[in-house]
Amino acid sequence: METIIAFILMFGLLVFVHEFGHYIFAKRAGMLVREFAIGFGPKIFSFKWNETLYTIRLLPMGGYVRVAGEDPEIIDIKPGQHIGITFNEDGKVNKIIVNHKSKHPDAMVMEVERIDLDHALTIEGYEIDEEQKQLFHVSEKADFVMDERETQIAPYHRQFAAKSVGQRAMQVFAGPLMNFILAFILFIIVGMIQGIPVDHIELGTVAEDSPAEEAGFQSGDRITAIDDQPVDKWDEFQSMIQEHPNETLEMLVQRDQEEIVVQVTPREVEVPEQENIGQVGVTPVMEKSLLRSIPYSVNETYEMSTLILQTLGKLVTGQFSIDALAGPVGIYDATDQVVQTGMINFIYWTAILSVNLGIMNLLPLPALDGGRLLFVGLEGIRRKPIDPQKEGVVHLIGFALLLLLMIVVTWNDIQRLFL
Repeated sequence: METIIAFILMFGLLVFVHEFGHYIFAKRAGMLVREFAIGFGPKIFSFKWNETLYTIRLLPMGGYVRVAGEDPEIIDIKPGQHIGITFNEDGKVNKIIVNHKSKHPDAMVMEVERIDLDHALTIEGYEIDEEQKQLFHVSEKADFVMDERETQIAPYHRQFAAKSVGQRAMQVFAGPLMNFILAFILFIIVGMIQGIPVDHIELGTVAEDSPAEEAGFQSGDRITAIDDQPVDKWDEFQSMIQEHPNETLEMLVQRDQEEIVVQVTPREVEVPEQENIGQVGVTPVMEKSLLRSIPYSVNETYEMSTLILQTLGKLVTGQFSIDALAGPVGIYDATDQVVQTGMINFIYWTAILSVNLGIMNLLPLPALDGGRLLFVGLEGIRRKPIDPQKEGVVHLIGFALLLLLMIVVTWNDIQRLFL
């Protein structure tokens, strides 16, 4: 139960932050945001507030922000069609009733001759049994009523396509950007809670039955050189240990104003999909400081981004198997293991996944934010819009391929765990 709650909270936070980026920049640009959804599939919970429908859906595989104009509008009224209309206090049309007009006895029923809900916001036509043509002005926030469900109209200036290339690009990019910001904040929290290694190499703890304990290391020892090579950063010390498994290293140690020489042999540790590394079983002295946590967070975000990009590069070149990828089931299993090790590691793990989500969404693949950015960029270069139907087909094919990949990865996860 603890893992289930942790996974739901983590997933909800990652998706919410990502979609909030899309949402807030759509609002800032004046776009009509029709829906803010967490998950896909059937709705579990929903409410509408300030033009937007907020939903939680059944399948925890992502989320979306639906902006007017990004998808074809589903209601198309043609000349000769009979509709019902009602009016607000200003005399403008506030509801356009497409069917079941008998359920709206207060509505005026009319035959449409011409309708423009993109630019002019007008309806021309004849009231039933009347011969004189009338012109009605439509409110910007009028609703279609179809099968008793209301959908707000989207004047062109409220649609995605009406905004500048810069505004659209920022709205698309804002999702991954918010994931990087979330990771940055989480790494700062980790740094402030557990501390940052001090500038010099000073040992904080020595694990029991470790190579370091067998060699005689003590808490407070300060290491200044390894095999006559000066070292002063914990990363340098760690790298040398990892690069020499099962090899004896000679270290110069300062202890109680004395310099002594200690020999230690790093124990070889297996790392999946990588070369084995060495470990000696020590941790550094940690300093808790906000000022030091900020550069630590920047470095961790950069290092994790670099590692993920390198892994993607290996996947493309065939050096990394698709079987090693993890989907929701694999991430759940990893989260279960991380949760058992404590809250700090769980926060760190959430930050890693946030970086991963940001980078994956920036890949220039159809249906991902990177693919959409590519189309916006091409429009900026061509200085004319790309056919929305052609772009929609490309994204639809891309989404189908991504869904297929997700199915394959999830099946691999299940096989690893249960078969």
